[in-house]
Formats: sequence, structure tokens, C-alpha cells
Amino acid sequence: MSKTVNSADPVAWVWKTAEQRFRHAKGSHDWDHTLRVIRLCEHIGPIEHADMTVLLIAACLHDIGRYHQDQSNGQICHAEKGAEMGKDIIQDLPLSSEQKINIVHAIKTHRFRGSNVPETIEAKVLFDADKLDAIGAVGIARAYLFAGELGARLHNTDNNIQNTKPYSKEDTGYRE
Repeated sequence: MSKTVNSADPVAWVWKTAEQRFRHAKGSHDWDHTLRVIRLCEHIGPIEHADMTVLLIAACLHDIGRYHQDQSNGQICHAEKGAEMGKDIIQDLPLSSEQKINIVHAIKTHRFRGSNVPETIEAKVLFDADKLDAIGAVGIARAYLFAGELGARLHNTDNNIQNTKPYSKEDTGYRE
């Protein structure tokens, strides 16, 4: 993959770079998911007065670390790993240091676990766009696909969900 950056259109360069990295992605978090998130960002971003360059680059890269999470059986957070990878990918782009910091922040916080809270408008829009792709008919299909990829049971009768601690390993939604 060429590291030569097209300074005229950094979003297009990141798009091509990211698309190549998703060739072997699992179906629930593949390039099609990323494209839907990008489209949602294109719709929401202007309404919220987001920096569209920051938002679209972050959207292209938001699940770039997913492979590492999958390979580690969830021990590596894809959002944190993706932020590290994204920082390397964007380092030579003709963007301000503030834009680069905002891109990395948006990638890192799109999952919103622990203390990684989306704080910028771009991070909040990306977070919402990613979650919006998880609802509706496509979202339901993705949920079943993701459960199959993990070998997860759709319903575990061994756990009484009223007695499980939220966001713990007992929580059926934890494996997201």
C-alpha cells in the first residue's frame, strides 16, 4: 500500500487506504458497515456543524482495529487499537494538529467504554452514526451475524439477566 498522500483530497486517500484494510473483515464489521456509517455522518455532520474532513476520516477508520480485537478474543479494544493505527495512518496528511487529535479522539471514543467519552462534535456524530447502524433491519441482521461470528448463544438460560451486573462479562450485551 502506498504511503504517498494525496494532499488535494486526504479524505479520498484515507478512504482507499481503509477500504483495502477491510478486505478480510468479518461481515458484521466489514466495509459495508463502514460505508453506512460514513453515509450517516455525511447526513448528520453538516446539521451539527462538524468538521467534515475530521468526521469522514474518522468514520473511514473507526473500525480499523476490529481485526485485533477479534484475534485477541476481545482482550484488545478495537477502538483504542484503531486510534493507535489511525494516528499512524493520518500522520502525513495535510491537516492541522488539532484535526489529527480530533480524528484520533473520535476513533477512540466511538465505542464509549470506561472513560473514553466522546467530547468533540465529530466524536459524538461518529458515535451516533455507528450506533444508528446497529438498529433497524440491517442492525438486527448484523447482530445475528456478529453472534454467529463469536459462536454466541442467542439466549443463555443459565444466566438470570435480572441478576447480572451491567457491562460485566455476565451481561449478554458485553461482547459487543
